[in-house]
Amino acid sequence: MNGLGNESTSDSLPGNSGMPPANIQSDVVGENTEIETDASNADVTDEGVADMRTTQRLSTTTAGSEVFNHFEEHGRTYHAYKPGKYLLPNDEKEQDRLDLQHHLWLLTLGNERLYLAPIAEQLRTVGGGKVLDMCTGTGIWAIDFADQHPATEVIGIDLSPIQPKHVPPTLKFEIDDLEEPWIFNEKFTFIHGRMLFSCFSNPVGVIGQGFRNLQPGGFLEIQDALLWFRCDERSLEGTAMEMWEKKLHDAAWRCGKDWACPTKYKQYMEDAGFIGVKEVHYRWPINPWPTDQHEKEKGKWSLQNLLLGLESISMALMTRYLGMSEHEVREVIKRMEKEIKNRKIHAYIPISVVYGQKPK
Repeated sequence: MNGLGNESTSDSLPGNSGMPPANIQSDVVGENTEIETDASNADVTDEGVADMRTTQRLSTTTAGSEVFNHFEEHGRTYHAYKPGKYLLPNDEKEQDRLDLQHHLWLLTLGNERLYLAPIAEQLRTVGGGKVLDMCTGTGIWAIDFADQHPATEVIGIDLSPIQPKHVPPTLKFEIDDLEEPWIFNEKFTFIHGRMLFSCFSNPVGVIGQGFRNLQPGGFLEIQDALLWFRCDERSLEGTAMEMWEKKLHDAAWRCGKDWACPTKYKQYMEDAGFIGVKEVHYRWPINPWPTDQHEKEKGKWSLQNLLLGLESISMALMTRYLGMSEHEVREVIKRMEKEIKNRKIHAYIPISVVYGQKPK
């Protein structure tokens, strides 16, 4: 299988804060939103030096709370806490796609595996430990992990309160922004994140905070996709798919995000101080074009993931940052749908799992 291509690195991105238009930014947070200023729980580094900056932020809230509203744009709903920070919708259609994508990840890793990092010894050593699922989405990974590890305390964090209320007793969901200083009272045994390429403006900072908030010997693992289609022959050339992905990366760059960041996770983790960093590569065929039965099965699920995700991924980025109309975006999506169903186009999405350990 082909690995991910090399990309140039840059920690400084142009563009604005990624907020939606001004008319969307107002009146999206409910009247009961609780704001607190808290310096007592400031982030503490391994050297014991506290960052005593006073930060104003939303207090962590369980996902069952109805503190937050959503806002609607082009027929889809988006998170209201820090609107525009994440550019994909959070409605039922998108939640169904995320749960479908979870099954695709299980197929990819094989044998219903949720992670690759060798965390069993660490979990035993600390009597179950504590696990963080970054950008948990619907919470399906965190729920499965809690079911598989009933002695482990699991926290799932996201900007959207879309997770179910009835979950394993050792699992809780919180609403927060992981690019703010982390204020956890205890360090984690394992930190997991999946499909983060579109989430953060500063993945270096998030990985650094992950390192500081791990127990010695703990692991960080990031499972992600590189949204640059690859093809081992020339069937991808001149397609709408090539145009679409270039527009997406251009729009992401304009809003201050580098969607090629999965190619740099290994270096970022090593720079943060992780040891034994491993990078494992997979691929998602865009449809069932492969002859290998396992790859063909992944292609079936990947096709559905793409068909459900084209609008989710495209609409906000292209209308807000490229000045395209909703009609223009939908025309692009129509061309994309036709091409990704075409089994003569032997394209795939590069997938990677990167994990590393904090020194003991």
